[in-house]
Amino acid sequence: MQRRTFLTAAALGLARPSIVAAQGTRVLKFVPQADLASPDPVWSTTLVTGMHSYMVWDRLYGLDEALTPQLQMLAGTEVSDGGLTWTMTLRPGLEHHDGEKVRAIDAVRSIERTSKRAPLVGTMMAAVNELEALDDNRLRFRLKKTFPLLPRALCDVAVMPERIAKTDAFSQISEIVGSGPYKFVRDEWKAGSNVSYARNGKYVARSEPNNMYAGSLAANFDRVEWTIMPDPATAAAALQRGEIDWLDQPLIDLVPQLRKSPGVKVDVFDAFGNLMSLFFNQHQPPFNNPKLRRAVLFAVNQQDFVDAVLGELAKELGATGVGMFPPRSPYAGTAGMERLPKNGDMALAKKMVAESGYKGEKVLLMSPSDFPSIRQESLVAEALLKALGLNIEFASMDWGTMIARRNNNAELPEKGGWSSYCTWWTGLSIASPAVSLPLWTNGVDAKAMWRPQDAEMLKMRADWFDAPDLPSQQKLAADIQRRALDEVVPFVPLGLFYLPTAFRDTLTGFSKSYFPVFWGVRRTG
Repeated sequence: MQRRTFLTAAALGLARPSIVAAQGTRVLKFVPQADLASPDPVWSTTLVTGMHSYMVWDRLYGLDEALTPQLQMLAGTEVSDGGLTWTMTLRPGLEHHDGEKVRAIDAVRSIERTSKRAPLVGTMMAAVNELEALDDNRLRFRLKKTFPLLPRALCDVAVMPERIAKTDAFSQISEIVGSGPYKFVRDEWKAGSNVSYARNGKYVARSEPNNMYAGSLAANFDRVEWTIMPDPATAAAALQRGEIDWLDQPLIDLVPQLRKSPGVKVDVFDAFGNLMSLFFNQHQPPFNNPKLRRAVLFAVNQQDFVDAVLGELAKELGATGVGMFPPRSPYAGTAGMERLPKNGDMALAKKMVAESGYKGEKVLLMSPSDFPSIRQESLVAEALLKALGLNIEFASMDWGTMIARRNNNAELPEKGGWSSYCTWWTGLSIASPAVSLPLWTNGVDAKAMWRPQDAEMLKMRADWFDAPDLPSQQKLAADIQRRALDEVVPFVPLGLFYLPTAFRDTLTGFSKSYFPVFWGVRRTG
């Protein structure tokens, strides 16, 4: 596949519009990988929204680098009644950004709202007989059956004020009020341009050191300013000139040059990588037909996608032969993959398309114009789907528009709907059947048309939670992957890549996180 060509060294030397230089120690200037299309972490699954969420909202438990839940907003948890009763006490002094005390009822309502969209939280709530606020400081779970992953589930809940958390899970919140280390400066938010955050001076930090999403979460900057820069050469040049401090995802073509640039460091903080994926609108023609989805699966050569995204760094930062779970996951394996052509089989896939009964329906493939890695995936996917003989319409749009259109999933393409799109998921977010949203096959019930509905996979997932040990869980995860590849095809895995990040060498204190977090980061000079 032909990669798009970008000016590298020459582009970095061109004169470009200047932004205010990142001077002083109190303001951190950052360029995210995409625009903040939605600030609601329940309504949106995008990585940028996740980054925003961890700045603004705190959580009852925080996940550390060992993937172990640690007390975060909680002073302590008491487990009794043979593991069926969990009583949690909030730390003293916690306040929302509007000055109101953080109460147990805020946590209760936030858990309830999140459970409608987050797979692990939803599974936890299915095991709950009663969840109540005992008073302002304590909440209690009474379970129908033991649920050891309860602390891990609560790592996925951003605690909002009760009035906000009562918003329907399938509608966006209108207020952005949290209790985390940074406040969202709503008046300065301009979609497609900039997002600003101010340090929460009343944040009550824990005494433990920062450890990914756990610990003190100490904010060392008065402000963090995000600038949206769709042009990757402009962003890289701004980093080189010291106009910005941190570039989340530099264009891969520019990484070799950035590694040589004075005052710039390039590093990889993510140990799990990112799984590239092709998703389908499972409940609209033509991809409501699993035979057609499986035909696409048989055509894919993952190396094409890895090469398209990583170029000359494919061997260093890419991986193929990847299934439904990232390679570092204890649930990764080859179940079901032995039947797939190693490098794709276009002739066989075309035969499968014909046998599927495909009648030439239009396939609208969405692609973000301002998200280079996903754009590259999309271009390869377009060529592949056309080679299969599908009637492709390539719809290029900005990231925010694409996410909004993705949620209009009940309509046909000609009425504003869509058929397919490429994306990637952080490895941590799909590392087990417990947390993988794409494998939570309750699509119709969840109003998520890009997920299928499959009762058998749901039962396998439920059995996974009840499995007595890791080998039993691994066997069930293999069964889930096998059914996903053989029958359901909830998405097509396209290969895995590790994304480097680039920053000024005066910054230190980064967390080894799966996406940028800003606590602990400080300037040394």
